[in-house]
Amino acid sequence: MKSQLLEIRRPIESELARYATLFEKVLSHKESFMDKPLSHVRAKKGKLMRPILVLLMAKEWGEVGETALHSAVTLELLHTASLVHDDVVDESNERRGQPSLHKVYDNKVAVLLGDYMLALSLHQAALTQQVEIVEEVAKLGATLSEGEILQLANVEREELSEEAYFAIIRNKTSALFSACGKLGAMAQHADGEYCRKAAKFGEIVGLCFQIRDDIFDYFDDASIGKPRGNDMREGKLTLPVIYAINHSGDVAARELALKVKRFEAAAEDIAQLIEFTKENGGIEYARQTMESLRAEAVNLVSGFRNADVRQALEQYIDFVIGRDF
Repeated sequence: MKSQLLEIRRPIESELARYATLFEKVLSHKESFMDKPLSHVRAKKGKLMRPILVLLMAKEWGEVGETALHSAVTLELLHTASLVHDDVVDESNERRGQPSLHKVYDNKVAVLLGDYMLALSLHQAALTQQVEIVEEVAKLGATLSEGEILQLANVEREELSEEAYFAIIRNKTSALFSACGKLGAMAQHADGEYCRKAAKFGEIVGLCFQIRDDIFDYFDDASIGKPRGNDMREGKLTLPVIYAINHSGDVAARELALKVKRFEAAAEDIAQLIEFTKENGGIEYARQTMESLRAEAVNLVSGFRNADVRQALEQYIDFVIGRDF
């Protein structure tokens, strides 16, 4: 997986280095009381999947300039701020096996630092000097919040539908990846058709990213930093179990699912529902869904002129689907 990620980054290696320098500069502060918690955030830069997508989409259209770099930084800051806030809301003490910011400090510091990063994000958007990019970032912030609220509202409903599931993840996860593709194109003043393709590719990536993330919840793996059944403990039912219940028509399994939504499910109930999902094709269905989406994504970039970028984007969607962390 590591070698695959290196191949994905290869066409934009120099651009990523420039991005990293800018991100480090923006997310630093001369006062230690600010820089200390910011350093905790900087240390968790992850795989840079979102900046990579911005820069690859920009690279297809030509030389990558400062506008694309500012776009990549603004979206990564927005994403990082949302994670900090999410951990507070979800009372999650770990993220990917490491202590959350609010666990190291406290909720007040985490919320305020998240707000600070949101402000930095908008400033970076303004530095692109493209009002359309500022508008996209502002709308994205609202969409991400809507996704989180929609997820909370869905827990209280008894329906188990794929339509509701995809509505949530389109707002909660997919919208950010879609914006990465679109802003990479907009930064290069690309035409409308290319912007549409870039946004759609990002949307598909985001859907696959969330489905893959949800599959993790059905297996034990300490490296993921997310114990098995964690989503169900939070009242969330994801694509695999939704399919398994609806496809099988099992009344007892549906009642277990409703107990999950009511936060009444015991540990053994969750374990039983997880095994039911596996036995009734839920995991395989989720994987088939990702493969179908992958084919659509590959078709979108099939006509790209830059062969290195096209190949990197094909590897990018494969990495998202196949990742094990």
